[in-house]
Amino acid sequence: MSRLTAVKASKSAQTMKPATAAKKLGVYLEATPEEFRAAPISRDQLAQWRDNPPAWLQTLRADGPHPRPVVAAKLGVSIAGLARGGVTQALTTAEIEALLAEQPEWLRRERESLIEVRREEKRVREQRAAARAESNREPRTARPPHQPTD
Repeated sequence: MSRLTAVKASKSAQTMKPATAAKKLGVYLEATPEEFRAAPISRDQLAQWRDNPPAWLQTLRADGPHPRPVVAAKLGVSIAGLARGGVTQALTTAEIEALLAEQPEWLRRERESLIEVRREEKRVREQRAAARAESNREPRTARPPHQPTD
């Protein structure tokens, strides 16, 4: 067996903890079936679930409960904003839709805050890009210039 074949064989045999797989799939670990949580998941199995999700995964993605990063994205706030708003548990799609419909004060405030943070980040990126463009410095390269040896 060549070294390349051995590397490919060992790569496909790599496994991950169920928590890691759940995070990569964007689902709440505690809501997954017991057989998902009971054993390590191979990279091949994860890829198969991404390409052709089983019914339980489709249901979880559609109805929840959703993990905090997904809840935050659906509500348009940061994860820290969720915590400041008192949301510490996973929410279902129906609960998220109810929050969006009622628009509590904390949610409006956190959405405005995130918009302002993103606006400021964009302004800083543009300012840095303009400064680089105006600079007379040569662009940095990954390697120092080649210097011949004697």
